[in-house]
Amino acid sequence: MLKKKKDNTTSSVSLIILYFSGLILAISSALPAYIQSNFLNKFVGLQTLSLFFISANILTVFFIILFPDLIKKLKNFFLTKAILVIYAASLFGLSMANDPVSALISTIFFTVSSNLIWINMDVLVENFSKNSSTGKTRTIYFTFINLGWIFAPALSSYLINLGDYQLPFLVAAFLTIPVFLIFFYQSSRLEDSVAYSKEKITTVIKKTWGNKNLRGIFFVALLLQLFYSTAVVYIPIYLHQTIGIDWGSLGLMFSIMLIPFIIFEIPAGIIADKYLGEKEILFLGFAILAISLLCFFLIKTDGFLIWASILFFSRIGASLVEAMRETYFFKIVDAKDVGYINIFRTAAPLGYIIGPGLAILILAFLPLNYLFLIMAIIMLSGFGFVSSLKDTK
Repeated sequence: MLKKKKDNTTSSVSLIILYFSGLILAISSALPAYIQSNFLNKFVGLQTLSLFFISANILTVFFIILFPDLIKKLKNFFLTKAILVIYAASLFGLSMANDPVSALISTIFFTVSSNLIWINMDVLVENFSKNSSTGKTRTIYFTFINLGWIFAPALSSYLINLGDYQLPFLVAAFLTIPVFLIFFYQSSRLEDSVAYSKEKITTVIKKTWGNKNLRGIFFVALLLQLFYSTAVVYIPIYLHQTIGIDWGSLGLMFSIMLIPFIIFEIPAGIIADKYLGEKEILFLGFAILAISLLCFFLIKTDGFLIWASILFFSRIGASLVEAMRETYFFKIVDAKDVGYINIFRTAAPLGYIIGPGLAILILAFLPLNYLFLIMAIIMLSGFGFVSSLKDTK
């Protein structure tokens, strides 16, 4: 799994193009993220809503598993543009959805395509990365993405006030146009120049399971996605419908809470490259996630500063885990290893299958805030998975 060397100037320019493309795509992805559950909740109850997300993410896992073969046959750059078109169409579908069936169909296309497009981006970025600076490259890339996520919640709340839930979906769809134009005009730089691995996906799954480092970092990624599924689907519902916080305040809170991704990820990546390695930072990240979820369970006030602080604190933990998840994984795989990248990215839809599945069980017997208590306990298992990793330092 050795890195393919490229001309430094070419790689730098290509990475800058991809960073800015990632920023625009992130705004497009984030605009619907924190409103989607409340939007769907207009059509169906909370239990059925969970089934919506489970169904969409089961299909996503299926398509991700098939994706390496498609990348090898059609090439990643061509697929990136094709998936981008499907992604835009799904957002237009959500903007026009007026019944449960159309909402579900659009949600499925949106969930599948939004996961696949980020795999395409992973392969593109990894094609221009070097092992010695993986932490720096990946965390700069994720910082650009997280800048988009910071802008989006407040903008999404503003758009809801202007035109209900449909407008954020519509704006998100139009944001795909500049990304498509960038890819069209920069195709000579970004087209595939990688000889992809010929390993079958079944072989990749066996090797991933048999390698303690790949297996360990996969479960680290899965736990982080479990946290995200709770944070994106159920915390907005809990704060809006149970605690009673209005969308204007929530939009501002959600923008504030994402600032740690800008502050901490690049320093964490540099520290992992040059000094500590990843394990120590992962331990700290999981401790913060567990404590913050416990706060979600215990605190009942509607105070703005209290909830903004808890949300901010939770994302300190998430940012550290996210940075080290990316750094560690992409130090041990390369762009040609698309099968491993795809298996790694199944953690995202799996998190959105397991999280809503747990929510269905818990909500049958207990109030929603007990989901946060169970998730806090689950986050503690992260210490075991991190301990199994061989540190890169």
